[in-house]
Amino acid sequence: MFAKSIRKDHYGYFFIAPFFIIFLLFGLYPILYSLYISFTNWDGIRTPEFVGLGNYVAVFHDPIFYKTFLNTLFIWGVSVIPQLTVSLVLAFILNEKFVKGRNIFRAVYFFPHIVTAASLGLLVSLIFDWQSGGLNHFLVESGIIHDPINWKNNAWFMRLIVSSILFFQYFGYSMIIYLAGLQGIDPSLTEAAQIDGATKKHVFLHITVPMLKPIILFQVITSIIGGMQIFDQPFTLTNGTGAPDRASMTSIMYLYNVAFQSTRFGYGAAIAFCLFIIIILFSVLSFVLTNRKKA
Repeated sequence: MFAKSIRKDHYGYFFIAPFFIIFLLFGLYPILYSLYISFTNWDGIRTPEFVGLGNYVAVFHDPIFYKTFLNTLFIWGVSVIPQLTVSLVLAFILNEKFVKGRNIFRAVYFFPHIVTAASLGLLVSLIFDWQSGGLNHFLVESGIIHDPINWKNNAWFMRLIVSSILFFQYFGYSMIIYLAGLQGIDPSLTEAAQIDGATKKHVFLHITVPMLKPIILFQVITSIIGGMQIFDQPFTLTNGTGAPDRASMTSIMYLYNVAFQSTRFGYGAAIAFCLFIIIILFSVLSFVLTNRKKA
């Protein structure tokens, strides 16, 4: 009787209902509750104390927040800009039919993306360890240096190491995305250009890159979203300290320390929503700049 009372064109709602129920319970509700918590002081045990915009005012006057945010921007810029450039060039080369073993190269370049970020961070941490690291051991045994070098005590070096890990892990993924975009370009366009005398360089700059504009925009926006959430690599590399002097501590690491180590959940939620607004602003800015028409 119940089944007969339901119109056939409403059956689809029963199939999509589980997704929305799960999203409401484990997605939307935690987000809204975190927004509420950001206006309170809460240690996770006692009743939240409403403080209005106090946490957000504190974020804008927090020098550590600005330092970790600048660290995040530096790590993101040094890793993502070369990553997107190198992966685009590799995708263009491996899309050519005359390249032998191109499928093997695609698999090899994509392999680092399969490895977890925490594993890479831990591996690099062991390599650059001051006392038992493989690099110091090799350099001392080779006679290149006499005493082990404390690599992790150099602020700029640690930032570059984190950037290198990110580049190594994600350039293969970006290459695959570009390859998918390249295979969607009509071959007749490049063939016509080559018949007219265009070189590979001209075809790449004046046909391939403009046709990949939506893919490039997608890569930039997703890299911004991912770059502002860097956590695993620097956390495992420095055991969560961001040493030296928080040089490699990112915004999400700072959020983690504030919320889960200092149990200042209200302030941590405020940091999270500030980062959320920053990500939106950066994404909109990149969209506007990418789609801006030339005068």
